[in-house]
Amino acid sequence: MHTLIVLGMKALIILSLALFFTVPEIAVAECTESACVDVYTKDNQIIIEAHKGSGGRTTVRAPKPQPSPTATLWFPPKPSPTPEPYVKRTYKPRTAKPTTISHSVNLSDRLTKLVPTAGIAFQPEFEALRNVPVIFWIDVPALFQSRVNIIGEIVDVALRPGFIWSFGDGSMWATTNTGAPFPNQTITHTYSKPGTYSVVVVTTWNGAFTHNGAVRAISGEIVKTSVATVTVVSAPTRFTK
Repeated sequence: MHTLIVLGMKALIILSLALFFTVPEIAVAECTESACVDVYTKDNQIIIEAHKGSGGRTTVRAPKPQPSPTATLWFPPKPSPTPEPYVKRTYKPRTAKPTTISHSVNLSDRLTKLVPTAGIAFQPEFEALRNVPVIFWIDVPALFQSRVNIIGEIVDVALRPGFIWSFGDGSMWATTNTGAPFPNQTITHTYSKPGTYSVVVVTTWNGAFTHNGAVRAISGEIVKTSVATVTVVSAPTRFTK
């Protein structure tokens, strides 16, 4: 009875060790079967990278082992009373089977997307008047969207801009509004003195991308600068009776 208990405990320990050191294949390589997608910014551009497969590894399959011949006893043939006719036999040389090499190629690609640069527009376009509001807007979409197909994977990219306006007279304003021309204006500025002013808009793009239903933030941001020149003049003075 004691011997049976000891044998049972040894079998249980061996089984536990076998289960402990067995690692599922999905835990070893997360992206072996599925695609890995990453979207980030570099040099004011959107970079989309994707890859899937086992990383370009080369698998060498050795030829199957041939069964070893079975040893048999050999006895010399009995002498024949009459000689056998001579028959010429041909032997084909055996050729070894070539080693099979299968390449598991890493499927990867990289795409670059350009975000539009904003252009500044304003009304009146020529010789704005001092003490009269000047209407400003910027001609970029409030949402930049792009769908790409990379190595068979669909990736949706969405970016939204933010703006910092510098009107050239020391006044600044931050907004996410693109503005609009008259009569739907939302961005205006009034100059108190005549002169020529350099209007600068710094546009910062941030966003996220969607792949297989999962939404992830895009690493980094895209910053672009736009410049326009506004000329402001004094209104003529008229006397009426």
